[in-house]
Amino acid sequence: MQIPPATPLLPTTRFRAPRMRQEMNLRWPIQAAAEARAMMPSRQFPARIQRPPKVALLVETSNAYARGLLAGVKDYIRNHLPWNVHLSEHSRGDRPPAWLADWDGDGVLARIENKQVARALSALGVPVVDLSSHQYLPGIPVVTTDNAVIARLAFDHFIERGFRHFAYCGVERFAWSMARGGHFDELVRNAGLTCEHYQAPADFGPDSDAETDAIAQWLGGLPQPVAVFACYDARGQQLLDACQRARLAVPDQVAVLGVDNDDLLCEFSPPPLSSIILDTHRTGWEAAALLARLMAGERLAPEVHRIPPLGLCTRQSTDTHAVDDPQIARALHFIREQACAGITVSELLKKCPMSRRVLEQRMKELLGRSPHEEIIRVQIRRVQDLLLGTELTLEEIADRSGFRNAQYLSVVFKREVGLPPSDFRASHAPTGKTAAQKMRKNESQTREVTFRRPRP
Repeated sequence: MQIPPATPLLPTTRFRAPRMRQEMNLRWPIQAAAEARAMMPSRQFPARIQRPPKVALLVETSNAYARGLLAGVKDYIRNHLPWNVHLSEHSRGDRPPAWLADWDGDGVLARIENKQVARALSALGVPVVDLSSHQYLPGIPVVTTDNAVIARLAFDHFIERGFRHFAYCGVERFAWSMARGGHFDELVRNAGLTCEHYQAPADFGPDSDAETDAIAQWLGGLPQPVAVFACYDARGQQLLDACQRARLAVPDQVAVLGVDNDDLLCEFSPPPLSSIILDTHRTGWEAAALLARLMAGERLAPEVHRIPPLGLCTRQSTDTHAVDDPQIARALHFIREQACAGITVSELLKKCPMSRRVLEQRMKELLGRSPHEEIIRVQIRRVQDLLLGTELTLEEIADRSGFRNAQYLSVVFKREVGLPPSDFRASHAPTGKTAAQKMRKNESQTREVTFRRPRP
């Protein structure tokens, strides 16, 4: 008698076990085992798992512009496939980091600020997108700011405020600074006017105390009132410091406008600095999108992608109308300094001796507003700042902005703005949006912000 071979071990399956045991009692064990395997669900093998691309970010974290770029990159990654990101501490213009020589990655986003970094990145042989205006590494895509549009915003801002004298204060070692100054100078000259340029002494270090003194001396020799365009907020803050040293009133004698809208720099400046708002989030996002396409094998032209600014945030450093009348200029300066102390037109006349009728007439001709209306305008601007930037009660805000009580403040605010203070604060409260959207919302609700594309 032939002995059948041993029964192989059956695979385990819970939902089929009862039926399989019945069939095995009736059929030959080998046949039952074969049928059992046939009834088992087929094993699904996952597709080959691809690791996230390794990307190095050679972008400094020490300033608002660079942090805005990184925020845009971060949001791009969150909305697409993940990246394995390498981001280390370094400063603008640093030499290539030591780890870069042995780094085994797939792509790089970098602000290439010197030739040493350009050579190091070229040697890696991986896709690179540049976030700098210097263009030290040819043949790769570049994503940067649109300096021509930035200069147009600055020029229009000053012209709308009646300025006829212009100056530019840049930093010669930065290509983007020289480009902004060149575009600004061209716009001024095309209007039949002249633009003075600050030339830094060769023996002074950048941002040094000695250079601030040199800027103060330069400002003192400019015709007034003068509109000074600073290449970025750090330079704008230095200009405001120089104005204090030279005892020049801002913005009545010297109006200063920066670029970047770095909230800390702008608000710490004496007085708060007006600034152009760059679209750093979009710049970082676009650069990340280009790098993703390059890492996927797509061939891209080495084009320069210029991102226009979002708008302009007006703070006290340009919140004026340029006037050649020294008495009216003195009156405007006094209003700006003392409006929130609750001054009256009678107190203003004591500081600017002239008849009330003459003061009213001159201010109407130059500004289109009466002295009382100008006082109210400055007070309401302060109320808006406190409503949006603090959690002070309405009584406390009234006390800090020169109104005699909260009830009177509410009446005036609703008349000037169109809604009560409580509704104004509530309508600008943060919502559950992305961090970048919140940032733009906060920028758009502070003081007087111009969100418009400059005319070509």
